[in-house]
Amino acid sequence: MSEWIINTMQSLGYLGIGLLMFLENLFPPIPSELIMPFAGFTVAKGDMQFAPAIAAGVIGTVLGALPWYYAGKILGEERLRNLADKYGKWITVSGNDIDKADRWFKRHGTKAVFLCRLVPGVRTLISLPAGINNMPLVPFLIYSTLGTTLWVSFLTFMGYKLADHYDLVDEYLGPVSKIVVLSLIIWFVIWVVRKNMRKE
Repeated sequence: MSEWIINTMQSLGYLGIGLLMFLENLFPPIPSELIMPFAGFTVAKGDMQFAPAIAAGVIGTVLGALPWYYAGKILGEERLRNLADKYGKWITVSGNDIDKADRWFKRHGTKAVFLCRLVPGVRTLISLPAGINNMPLVPFLIYSTLGTTLWVSFLTFMGYKLADHYDLVDEYLGPVSKIVVLSLIIWFVIWVVRKNMRKE
């Protein structure tokens, strides 16, 4: 897959970045952790500019989030869960994944769209509960764009700094993503405890 990503980006340039990030949102097995670091590596070589590379990644990602958002809005939670259990193996999405994303959204509301754009494995699926729960489109796009810009900028910068070793970004992000998820869980527990203390 990495060879296909590299060939696409080399032949299509910024359009290739946008296309790959669009597809990465539609099909979670395509990893942004390889796409944007390679873009950063290409910037380091002088074949691309930093800001347009990030812009292409952000635009592709946000556009790719819309089909999931409208799927949630039109199909609803139960039908999506049934479809995921039946056909989800082709894109590595299960009914349990949808339930998990929906719980995130119900706990954190609109902030979940921003926060989950920074968490590998959840970042694509958070669009579904946003649609299921009828989150207005404009706030969805704003929070998605803000979170995506941070994520894409981070990956591109890492690829830029690591240069020839840009492929190591994916390895480094494994433990980092676990720390991010743990931090979010701790933050949520603290928030619940404080809320309950205020009620008393």
